[in-house]
Amino acid sequence: MFNRLMIAAAAVVLTAPLAVAGPIDSACNRSERTASSRQLCNCIQQVADMTLSRADQRRAAAFFKDADSAQDVRMSKSNADNAFWGRYKNFADTAEAYCAK
Repeated sequence: MFNRLMIAAAAVVLTAPLAVAGPIDSACNRSERTASSRQLCNCIQQVADMTLSRADQRRAAAFFKDADSAQDVRMSKSNADNAFWGRYKNFADTAEAYCAK
């Protein structure tokens, strides 16, 4: 009986999906910002998971590589861009409060 339990537990562990970093976490860790750390990037990703859709996360992740594109979205007259910016601003404000040390 004990052996069956051990085999079952091992099977669950070995077949469980591997943790995959989210788009914000990946972009943050790849950025050359001196303030970024794995812990901070992970925290920011956790906030992104709580506040942004996966599509919004991918779009926001691009800001790590091209900060000027964030300004373009912020200044856009598009309703879709304005809606995204509102969600992004909420994410950024929440991340700052939640992840600040």
